[in-house]
Amino acid sequence: MNRTMILSISDMVGQEVELFGWVDTRRDMGKISFIDLRDRSAIAQVVLVPSELDEASQALLKDLRAEFCLSIKGIVNARGAKQVNPNMPTGSVEVLAKSVTVLNEAKTPPFALDNTAGINEEVRLKYRYLDLRSQRMLKNLILRDKVTSFFRDFLHNEGFIEVETPCLTKGTPEGSREFLVPSRLHEGQFYVLPQSPQQFKQLLMVSGVEKYFQIARCFRDEDQRGDRQPEFTQLDLEMSFVNQEDVLDISERMMIEMIKKIAPEKTITQTPFPRITYAESMAKYGNDKPDMRVNKEDPNELAFCWVVDFPMFEEDGQGGLQTAHHPFCMPHPEDIALLDSEPLKVRANSYDMVLNGYELSSGSIRIHQRELQNKIFELLGLSAEQIELRFGHILEAFEYGCPPHGGMAPGIDRVVMILANEPNIREVIAFPKTGDARDLLMGAPSAIEEKRLTEAHIEILPTKK
Repeated sequence: MNRTMILSISDMVGQEVELFGWVDTRRDMGKISFIDLRDRSAIAQVVLVPSELDEASQALLKDLRAEFCLSIKGIVNARGAKQVNPNMPTGSVEVLAKSVTVLNEAKTPPFALDNTAGINEEVRLKYRYLDLRSQRMLKNLILRDKVTSFFRDFLHNEGFIEVETPCLTKGTPEGSREFLVPSRLHEGQFYVLPQSPQQFKQLLMVSGVEKYFQIARCFRDEDQRGDRQPEFTQLDLEMSFVNQEDVLDISERMMIEMIKKIAPEKTITQTPFPRITYAESMAKYGNDKPDMRVNKEDPNELAFCWVVDFPMFEEDGQGGLQTAHHPFCMPHPEDIALLDSEPLKVRANSYDMVLNGYELSSGSIRIHQRELQNKIFELLGLSAEQIELRFGHILEAFEYGCPPHGGMAPGIDRVVMILANEPNIREVIAFPKTGDARDLLMGAPSAIEEKRLTEAHIEILPTKK
């Protein structure tokens, strides 16, 4: 099979090509028909003249309609000057078909793929495989691929090593509920799906990797909003022998270079990115995700900023403390003396990258000493037994020459959402969940048959009213 991608035919006038794709539209003008054939690269106009087609192809003409999957052999011809379509990459040429093969027929789609603006989102998600055929969604997936590829190349050039960490693990306290995975082999025992690779990346620093990254899948069983999903993807990175300035520098350079390469039409309001403390942001903007754009109506303005000096602790509403980010953040060295007397005044050596009012990335310098880490756990109200049970593994690792380290984790879904000028991250994820965390395509979550529940040692109790 010698396939020609549609995008390349503009330079193939007079040549015979074989195209594969889907019927985008069909138009009949007397005995001559025109179809726009679509593959992932572009759309081409194909001319169907009965006298130019073989007998088998002629018999198919009357039945061809939108979304039929076809193979077409034909000759590339230049369009006349008045027929050139400047809005199509292939608008200067057309293909005179010599044969048409129907690879698969198609039912009439439940919505028009070229205009989904007014279509109920649940219908789009139920038929996501059709929705993804639209130029809008394909463009978003290609943009996402470019972003992740850039991050990989950039970090490899900076000496980082890509390492995968487990998705079946023990809980990491980060303020959100975790998805539980029962073990069939170990009765009454559970894995959790990671909210982030936090502990593993710190353990990799102990191991001497020094510069780690991964395109990490993360899971949080929490309320859903336009910029959140129960499973999402982040660029997770961690470095040894660094301070806050080192982490901010490489993260900022990475974002600036990514924008220049992938979205040159965008304009970054200010470089270096301005910095604002958490206290200043709350006082001036009323939140810790300030939108610092000059013109909020400009879709190409990107206003990055750093929010720094977050509080280490917050009140938990029950007379105790909880961490503002997570318990592995290093307190500001000058505030460590306040841990016993005034913990709510302690600032964390943590930082958020904010873009156009969205938290794009969160990070911190981490605790790397057992004594200090144990102190933080105690302030959170954990007993010695609880600390050992939940965190004994990482506390012991700190005793084997753990280096100072820190990192960040930009959310890839949010990065692409903003670059694509989309209203929510569902538009840049191939198979997202609905706003209430349902998968309409697959029908999840779903009930599980009794046999499998028994194997997993699970009993479903009636809901209390």
